[in-house]
Amino acid sequence: MPESPAPKAPTSPVKAAADSPEVHARVLEGISLVTTLARQMHQHLGASLSIDDLEAIGREGLLDSARTFDRERGIPFLRWASLRIRGAMIDGARSHGSLPRRVYRKLRALEAADRVQEVVAEELAATPPNDPEAADEKLGEALSGMALAMAAAFLSPQTHGLDEIIHPDTESPEEEFAHAELMNRVRDAISKRPENERTLLERHYFDGITFEQAAQEIGLSKSWASRLHARAIEAISRELKRTGIKD
Repeated sequence: MPESPAPKAPTSPVKAAADSPEVHARVLEGISLVTTLARQMHQHLGASLSIDDLEAIGREGLLDSARTFDRERGIPFLRWASLRIRGAMIDGARSHGSLPRRVYRKLRALEAADRVQEVVAEELAATPPNDPEAADEKLGEALSGMALAMAAAFLSPQTHGLDEIIHPDTESPEEEFAHAELMNRVRDAISKRPENERTLLERHYFDGITFEQAAQEIGLSKSWASRLHARAIEAISRELKRTGIKD
């Protein structure tokens, strides 16, 4: 009687044979995070993508984050992974097909906030605040910057090359007026920033090109452009607070 094959050892849901044990361990550590983020993203997207679809996309993002994680950055793996996983889900939703304009704006807003959050996390890991008051101040600035980035991404014009993936929707006259007023203030604050910061933000938020394209135009890598973006957004947030706009 032929022998039964030996049972296989359990594997991670997105395990690749060539990956190291460290990568496999990170994947196992983050797999429950994929489910949590998929449910959160589904609330933003509605019926645009199912939770199962988002989880499938998120598992690929998890594997990529496990492979590219660099502990020298000082950011805990799960924080790093959450940004990569959500970014993958946003990209997947964007490429999935036609989206309502409001959903697309939400995706842009989340992406902008994550871009600021990643830079702030790296800065805090590299130079931790000296005391609780300094930590609270830095956290407040970071949250204000994320809120401003979300607002700019959500309210900015989204017509450049996007007609095939966005369904138009309407706003009330009151919403249109409030949004236009805020964006005029933001646009004015951006116009006062140094040239590279101004170009990056104007091209991305007002001319409708991708962040990567805007970074290329000023000759910066995506990483350096993200740092420039976060610095500019936090400075603009402080300026708007000083002149009367609250986050």
